Amino acid sequence: MRPALEVADVFRRHGEAFRRSHGAHLGRVERRVMSAVEQCRTAALGGHVEKCGDCGLVRHAYNSCRNRHCPKCQGLARAEWLEARQAELLPVPYYHVVFTVPPQVADIAFHNKRVVYAILFRAAAEALRAIAADPRHLGAEVGAVAVLHTWGQALQHHPHLHCIVPGGGLAPDQTRWVSCRPGFFLPVRVISRRFRTLFLARLRVAFAAGDLRFSGALTALMAPAAFAACVTALRGVEWVVYAKRPFAGPDQVLAYLGRYTHRVAIANSRLTGIDDGRVGFTWKDYRQEGKTKVMTLAAEEFMRRFLLHAVPDGFHRIRHVGFLANGHRAAKLALCRALLAAPKPEPSPVEDYRKRHRRLTGHDLAICPNCGGPMQECGVLPSRPPPRPPFWCDSS
Repeated sequence: MRPALEVADVFRRHGEAFRRSHGAHLGRVERRVMSAVEQCRTAALGGHVEKCGDCGLVRHAYNSCRNRHCPKCQGLARAEWLEARQAELLPVPYYHVVFTVPPQVADIAFHNKRVVYAILFRAAAEALRAIAADPRHLGAEVGAVAVLHTWGQALQHHPHLHCIVPGGGLAPDQTRWVSCRPGFFLPVRVISRRFRTLFLARLRVAFAAGDLRFSGALTALMAPAAFAACVTALRGVEWVVYAKRPFAGPDQVLAYLGRYTHRVAIANSRLTGIDDGRVGFTWKDYRQEGKTKVMTLAAEEFMRRFLLHAVPDGFHRIRHVGFLANGHRAAKLALCRALLAAPKPEPSPVEDYRKRHRRLTGHDLAICPNCGGPMQECGVLPSRPPPRPPFWCDSS
């Protein structure tokens, strides 16, 4: 059922005015996100006509935009991804480790998303693997699923990584599974300092290679001396890495992953109102023990904050680390299961789209919402793209 309010409603009502006032600062990715959200499940993208064989109800089913930033297009993708991850779970405790960066780094990241987000992934992965491989801590090769989030509850830019990590790893000789101490993964303070060192080293390399760009309030960092001073200051700041309590079991791991992996900056369910050019939404104030509050922003500011979290084309927000890395995941997981005497997972059934959608989401596309009869496709709805605005050549 369609929620009463959608992020798409904000963009449909106020998007054109936003484009006029912010056009000089909107990149290709942001424009594409706006267009996708506005057109998702509308006549603009086409679709098909369905008719109930019992009551005769006719329904227009419009196509989804499938943009990864769209709040409406993540359900099936999330369910399919989780099914694959369920087959990879091991019978061990799982831990949740979060890597955050100081505000100064977040500012640099916003102007250099592709470069700095990649550094964030690599530094976190290297820190986890290096500390885990140290015999003083675990002495094993660990694996992890890392998910990039770039937002806080109020939609401000706040890049951080959520890592789901099995509680143990493969011994260096690959002949046994090394388990963590009960209730304890790795010393987060040690991980934090290694993470900081690795991140800043990679940031310096990126600057030396000319891969970083600065503008606005950060323009001064273009000077090598100013950038070096900034990095030196960041070395003296405590970088926050924290580990939450281990999950209670595999079901809890999957439930958690389901909330985090294909998440977008804000879900439609958080919207409370769109009136008089203002948008209200709920948020949790963690400074007051997670108390739920309502924030109201001008529609223009709401859209600006939403678009802060558009990631570059082709950038992977979910990555696998260590023995879960894509290149050898199947072989390493088979070895882990053998060492843990864990059964081999059952293969996914071969089925058509509708059956798969029903099994994974619980929503049956073939059932009439009016009488419960069978819905049958009876026609195609061609796409009807909105008219293009007049061409404007900016020769400045």
